[in-house]
Amino acid sequence: MYDSFYRLRKKPFQLTPDPEFFFNSAVHKRAMAYLRYGLAQGEGFVIVTGAPGTGKTMLVKELFETLRHENIVAGQMVTSQVGAEDTLRIVAATFGLSYDGDAKAILLKNLEHYFRLKDREGKRVLLVVDEAQNLPIQSLEELRMLLNYEVEGRSVFQIFMLGQDELRVTLQASKMEQVKQRVAAIYHLRPLNLEESRDYILHRLAKAGWQQDPRLHEDIYPEIRRYTGGIPRLINSLCDRLLLYGYLEELHEINQAAVQLVIQEMEQDSVESQTSVVASPEPHASSPLEGGIIHTIPGSLEERIQLLEKVVAGLQTTVQKERALLRKAILLQLDMDNAYSDISA
Repeated sequence: MYDSFYRLRKKPFQLTPDPEFFFNSAVHKRAMAYLRYGLAQGEGFVIVTGAPGTGKTMLVKELFETLRHENIVAGQMVTSQVGAEDTLRIVAATFGLSYDGDAKAILLKNLEHYFRLKDREGKRVLLVVDEAQNLPIQSLEELRMLLNYEVEGRSVFQIFMLGQDELRVTLQASKMEQVKQRVAAIYHLRPLNLEESRDYILHRLAKAGWQQDPRLHEDIYPEIRRYTGGIPRLINSLCDRLLLYGYLEELHEINQAAVQLVIQEMEQDSVESQTSVVASPEPHASSPLEGGIIHTIPGSLEERIQLLEKVVAGLQTTVQKERALLRKAILLQLDMDNAYSDISA
């Protein structure tokens, strides 16, 4: 839709993490350095925390891209509130091992056999746990125990944990002392600052084939940073809506006023049913715009001007609401199309 209008190769601000759009900001560069350091250590936990939408999942996808030519077998699991044995089953399933109905002893034996097999192949096993803040303490303990597997004194299994701020709080609990002792590196992803937010937007546009259409005014970046707090996912959401707005309005320049209007739309909790802005006339009274014809309005000239100004303002508000409804209808249709595409795939 707007990608064709602005001659973009693809949508630059899609919410699905795409390694092609990975933005190596200072904070993400440092986080990746910690992950690489952890890999070099070859043992223990490597932990990355951050608020939702700061790019933890994108970081993992980028890491996996760099592991293609290394002797590492990597698997990723997304956690939920599960018990200790369920955690072992999820780990087993992540690496394609039997798990359904197996007792804990069998699960552990299968995992040990798998680790030793990969070690004989000259490979190391890496488990990436996403949304790790959901893991109960017992599950963290089970993962720690898996780190004890060694072959001839060298570690054959390593765990990267990605989670929200709650994970750091959990690690501070007194029961977590043994887990903390196995942490090789820990890093917290902060939001992007103003300059990084601007560079992030321009980076994603450039990756999508942007040719300065639409032209972006410099005053939009502080407004975007203020609303999103520098969270990449929120920046994506706002900029996607902004480009859709530009397409519907046939804009080739995006300024601060456009950003503020889109933000106002996004802040609405729900779409109110369209109502007439001009009050219904009293019985036997005629509307000044009845039948599309401006009738004579009683009162002084000043009163008539004020009434007409209200009518014009009301019509402008109605048009804005209709455009907002249209944009939201298009967004809903796009979401439905994406969902259908995922099902078809």
